[in-house]
Amino acid sequence: MSRKLVGSGLLAVTLYLVGIAACNAVEPPVRAPAVQGQFYPADRDQLKLAVEKYLAGAPASPSEKPVAIVAPHAGYIYSGQICADAFRRAQGHAYDLVVILGTNHTVPSFRGVALYPSGAFRTPLGEVAIDEETVKQLALAANCSLDRTPHVREHSIEVQVPFVQYLFPKAKIVAAVVGSPDLQLCTGFGQALAKALEKRSALIVASSDLSHYPAYDDACRTDRRTLEAMVTLDPAALRSAVKTDETSEVPELSTCACGEAPVLAAMAAAKALGATHGAVVSYANSGDTLIGDHGRVVGYGAVAFYTGPGKNDLDGLKKREEPSPGATLRPEDRKALLAFARETIERILTTQTAPLPRGFDARAYLKRGGFVTLKKKGELRGCIGHMAEDTPLAYVVGTMAIQAAFKDRRFTPVRIEEMPDIEVEISVLTPAKPVAGVEEIVLGRDGVILSKGGRSAVFLPQVATEQGWSREQMLDQLSRKAGLPEGSWKEGAKFSTFQAEVFHESEFKK
Repeated sequence: MSRKLVGSGLLAVTLYLVGIAACNAVEPPVRAPAVQGQFYPADRDQLKLAVEKYLAGAPASPSEKPVAIVAPHAGYIYSGQICADAFRRAQGHAYDLVVILGTNHTVPSFRGVALYPSGAFRTPLGEVAIDEETVKQLALAANCSLDRTPHVREHSIEVQVPFVQYLFPKAKIVAAVVGSPDLQLCTGFGQALAKALEKRSALIVASSDLSHYPAYDDACRTDRRTLEAMVTLDPAALRSAVKTDETSEVPELSTCACGEAPVLAAMAAAKALGATHGAVVSYANSGDTLIGDHGRVVGYGAVAFYTGPGKNDLDGLKKREEPSPGATLRPEDRKALLAFARETIERILTTQTAPLPRGFDARAYLKRGGFVTLKKKGELRGCIGHMAEDTPLAYVVGTMAIQAAFKDRRFTPVRIEEMPDIEVEISVLTPAKPVAGVEEIVLGRDGVILSKGGRSAVFLPQVATEQGWSREQMLDQLSRKAGLPEGSWKEGAKFSTFQAEVFHESEFKK
């Protein structure tokens, strides 16, 4: 049961207390996790490690203390790093209260502001208490309802809570679902929130993803305009930017900000609390992840709002440096790619998440084909690659590391206890070129692609020499790998060859 509070004085206080009692009589005061094991790990240790890893991978934070941040709310494997980038701006500062403003995914008819009235939110990291005094202030001052219903299955607040628990273990929270991007509703609530927080050391967290479902390049352009509007601290400017893009002809765009209402409220509150400028900390979309698809993406941005002198900062929107034509990998680039392949496998095994392929030198983004090979005590444990030169190498390495560890059908998936015995090897490929016949294949130099009757298979250059095969033996094995009889390569088969730059972890352990 819920009850909207109106008016003031004794009647309002009485209604507030009745509302709290009624809510607690119907439902338990502790809000149980709804998306653990889906959006983030259900295991306590895995969740704690995931948060730690993401925070460790976030950009260094300036000394300024943010009054508010914007953080995304998708599954951690997609948006966890950008979420951590936002929270990293608050790390090291003291907050006794964190106000989490979520959007409404689950109750279509709800258009107001719903405060979780009392009790606590629970995640695998434990329980964090609701600041009931602040809830009481807000309920009396703003047009809010005391209503658990929009909170029960809502993930946009829940996914922020583990970061709050990890960074500010003594802080309480206020959880509010802001159900409509109505400017009057959001600015009014934001101003009331600022008044309730003016004597508190509080952080406001607006939970919002960005564009939904356009293609990669369209998302980047649309999300840039949305983020540029956010840092103005002008809710009307953001509302206008979102309306403009949502009525434009961007294919498959369904929304510019899945959480526009929480952001509008946070902007109004931050400005009323003295915020003067904002910073875009980082940006990515689901196509930037190792499991994403460039054809249909969701955008994620990290934003922080600050008081005091300063100007709006759009550094998080800077494009990465493109590699120079003809650039080659240096030893430090090879070492970084090997470390990334291992980190990717270990993060999936220990946290059910994966790192973003960012922070490398430009050379690591050369568009190259590549294979990741795993060997356990010298024996093959997995090997899968991507032949086309259409993807930056860092993405190829991370994606193929996942495939080699978990999707090579010749082997069972890699387990965490095996990792100390596994060596990672990367092969960076040159473009494949057709050859007239097998006599042009040079063992030890050439990788070989065999194609016949709709079937194909590939061996890296090092395979034949490592196995001690002759050219004929290698071609027999390649035929078998393609699902063809031995000797079938002798007639009607087509061959292409390529070379590879091969490097492995043992080179850097000497």
